[in-house]
This record gives sequence, C-alpha cells and structure tokens, in this order.
Amino acid sequence: MIIEIADFKILPDSREQFATAITHAAAHVLAKADGYRGHRILACRESPGRFVLTVEWDSLQAHTVGFRQSPAFAEWRALIGPYFAEPPHVEHFDLLADG
Repeated sequence: MIIEIADFKILPDSREQFATAITHAAAHVLAKADGYRGHRILACRESPGRFVLTVEWDSLQAHTVGFRQSPAFAEWRALIGPYFAEPPHVEHFDLLADG
C-alpha cells in the first residue's frame, strides 16, 4: 500500500464550491478506481485556500498508471480543476507507523 498526498491551493472565494466539488469527485470518481482503498479530505483552518487530500492505493502503479492514465482522471480534473490557483503538489508515501 502507498499513500498519495495531494496539496491543493485554490482560487480565493471558492472554498465552499471546491469543498463540494472535491467531496463529490472523490465519492463518485476516485472511489471507483481500481486499487483505491480510501481517502481523506482536509480543509486548512489557517489557510482557507488550502486543502489536502490523502488517498490510500494498493500500489504506486494503481495511482500513477491505473487512475492517472484512465478516462476517470480526466473526469476528476474536470470537476476539481477549475478551482485551482496553481497545479496541486502530489507525492507518494510509505506508511511507517499507524497509531
């Protein structure tokens, strides 16, 4: 398993719209991807234009190939992309400990 962490900076005054869009997109697009295990969406209190998405995948390839190279990724980006102030920063992590 790997964990994808995506850091989003969104356009000013679009916090509520983005929250609705990413929640919908995660439930109806992301959650249907092969290799998907679960996700969390975090909205930053100190920086209202910042959100963090964590996604658990079976493997790195499940995300980078299976999802990102599928038609579902285009649908995902169409739903959330209009709110981006800049491209999201995405990295992949191995879980070392869980408390």
